Amino acid sequence: MTSVIVADDHPAMRAGVIALLAADPDIAILGEASDGREAVALVAAHRPDVALLDLRMPVLDGVAATAEIAAAHPSTRVLILTTYDTDADIERAVEAGAVGYLLKDTTREQLVDAVRAASRGETVLAPKIAQKLVARMRRPAPAALTAREVDVLRAVADGLSNAEIGERLVIAEATVKTHLLRIFAKLDVSDRTRAVVTALEQGLLPPGPRR
Repeated sequence: MTSVIVADDHPAMRAGVIALLAADPDIAILGEASDGREAVALVAAHRPDVALLDLRMPVLDGVAATAEIAAAHPSTRVLILTTYDTDADIERAVEAGAVGYLLKDTTREQLVDAVRAASRGETVLAPKIAQKLVARMRRPAPAALTAREVDVLRAVADGLSNAEIGERLVIAEATVKTHLLRIFAKLDVSDRTRAVVTALEQGLLPPGPRR
């Protein structure tokens, strides 16, 4: 028998999840909560095998509740069930100690299997979440720019022409063009504006004071 508590601030959603799980004879629902603080208290009182938590809840959100449960009651496995699938939300939940991350379009069979797997300490991810993580792992690492290339790109961000960049950095205009071509190749872009935007997105061009 796998014991579970369910926390979700939407009564209808919480009731639906409980009904789906309670239909399985091997799953026992020990309690339900409408916010993260209630969920933590339920875990402390009942020590369930699995705490099924929504991510966005009042008083204490799912991530904070996960962190408290993982720290105080490590034998209770936390499984997130949410509608949010951004990288930031996934990372926060996993870093807090969740063993799994499911989306609310999960089928009953998938949910039951996930709860059982989580109770065994196994990692459980919705297919969409797993695909996102794999794609992220396969994503090429940001290209490294040299210190001079960063100087050139910062000058581009300041709106300087090639000639003006050469004057600022005391290099020939032809050298500026060479640096730009190398920057374009490293960032896989074809124009100055996109080079600046991409470098900022990848953290290769820290915002700096204009000169």
